Amino acid sequence: MPTLAGSLARGALLSPFKRPRPDAGFPHTPLTLHGVRVDLARLAAYERVCGFPTGDDALPPTYPHVLGFPSAMRLMSSRAFPLPLLGLVHTSFDLTRYTTLPATGEYRLTVGVEGLAPHRRGTEATVLTTLRADGEVVWESRSTYLARHRTRRTPAAGTPAPPGDAPGDTALPALAEWRLGSDLGRRYAAASGDRNPIHLHPLTARPFGFPRPIAHGMWTVARCLAAHGTPGAVRVRVRFLAPVPLPGTVEFAAHGGRFALRGGGRTHLTGTVDLLGEAGRTRSR
Repeated sequence: MPTLAGSLARGALLSPFKRPRPDAGFPHTPLTLHGVRVDLARLAAYERVCGFPTGDDALPPTYPHVLGFPSAMRLMSSRAFPLPLLGLVHTSFDLTRYTTLPATGEYRLTVGVEGLAPHRRGTEATVLTTLRADGEVVWESRSTYLARHRTRRTPAAGTPAPPGDAPGDTALPALAEWRLGSDLGRRYAAASGDRNPIHLHPLTARPFGFPRPIAHGMWTVARCLAAHGTPGAVRVRVRFLAPVPLPGTVEFAAHGGRFALRGGGRTHLTGTVDLLGEAGRTRSR
């Protein structure tokens, strides 16, 4: 498994030399890990910090992202990846779980850069993560990461904003209020391995423009899904709209298959949960 600390250090060193643009080259060869097994103690720590029940044999829907994140970081910190790792903004997360995933199972994990695309605020990269069991795709996700830079593109009159810039859904009823401690970023980092300095302490967040640390975007998704609940076969689509400062108070809002996280007069994320039919539970690749 690639080490996150090494990738973060390499990405930080290379970031000043990157010149992002949507037509730049990028690494086309995915990274594949065979025989991936879950560390059950680390899984339990993740479940506790995100609000999932512990001791369940099924993996939480977001946990495969944790397994694939070191490989994603290795790709995005490489010389061949054209976007600077420092300052990348996670703008969306789309997962499909085709069946329940046993925590004691063995998996093949593949992570690759699917492509680059122009964004009105810069260039966006899509990272595809796929989990297989017995040759079948049982889980996959797409994450988009935005590198902000000057662009020559100007949206035409009447052009709707991209999904990541859409206003939050204020009509959803609030169901719970969560008080988030200043140590949440450090606790999630210990469970997930994602020790990005913007999440850990005010002193390490300030160089990146944040007076306080901010919660991990993937913690906010996981916490919302733990509260919402997800069936075995499901598709989840999330748009990140604003960071969550720590410490702070947020409210979880949901109705039917839609949910949102709000706080301080802002909507931090919006998402949808859609059930999959029997025909979509597994897919061979």
